[in-house]
Amino acid sequence: MLLAGLALWAASLVVTLLTGNANLVPTLILLGSFVVPITLLMWAHQRWHDQHLTTELLLGAFIGGGVLGVLAASLLEAYFLDPSPALFLGVGLIEEAAKLGALILITRKLPHRHARDGFVLGAAVGLGFAAFETAGYAFNALLTVQGLSLSALVQTELVRGILTPFGHGLWTAILGGVLFYYARDGRYRYTAPVVLTYLLVSVIHALWDYSHSIALALTFLFTGTRWQYELLSRGYLPQPTEEQTHVFTLLSLLSLAVVALLGLITLRVAWRRTGANKPSGGPQDSPGPSTVRAAGPRRNSSA
Repeated sequence: MLLAGLALWAASLVVTLLTGNANLVPTLILLGSFVVPITLLMWAHQRWHDQHLTTELLLGAFIGGGVLGVLAASLLEAYFLDPSPALFLGVGLIEEAAKLGALILITRKLPHRHARDGFVLGAAVGLGFAAFETAGYAFNALLTVQGLSLSALVQTELVRGILTPFGHGLWTAILGGVLFYYARDGRYRYTAPVVLTYLLVSVIHALWDYSHSIALALTFLFTGTRWQYELLSRGYLPQPTEEQTHVFTLLSLLSLAVVALLGLITLRVAWRRTGANKPSGGPQDSPGPSTVRAAGPRRNSSA
């Protein structure tokens, strides 16, 4: 699926360049935005699905949850966020809450809620969010002062496609798994672990967004000159040297790698704590004492 999608995307790019046909631009944007998220979604579904996780539900979480998450996040960010040092923390809190709300709405009628299904459905909502968000970023990159820029569009889709496995899908998968694990009697329970997981995922999200700012600060800290510090103290951003550009690029990649590793470690810990390797993991399915006794070895009556 990944190879076929990339081949179609490359073919769309080549034909668009050869013909200059602007009608192909939406095809290029949609293919570049959805190939990687859909591939990851299908991989997760094939690897961990069970009888409760239907294809219809998965697609509903991907498309419906993704769109609802994007719309809710856009509204909340427009009304509650202003430029400030805490901007990206606010973005993390709002977007994770929007995706969580979309996940709860999409799965409200599920008869059974297992931790493993929560991870997969959470990933579906997060990947849908990422796909629609990438389409928006690609469209904005296309529009420049000089006109349409296919190179900026392609660069945006390539970078975001590579980073997709470590972003929204990962963060919402963690939150979905923990949310499903603590569900009881067909209802979600917003316990302390669920709230703490939401806050942790939001902080990881914020660190991901702050990575370029952190890299910029470290670059000037390690390689800054006196005249650059003077300009910074006056509120101006100094022109970086060629060496500083290379250092900034390296530190940006390292920052993203560290945050991605933190997300993967959090996923692994949540996966093991919730027993997601078992389809029926979760407090709502924990066997009672009588069940444990009944499942034990039978004694010989003559013993």
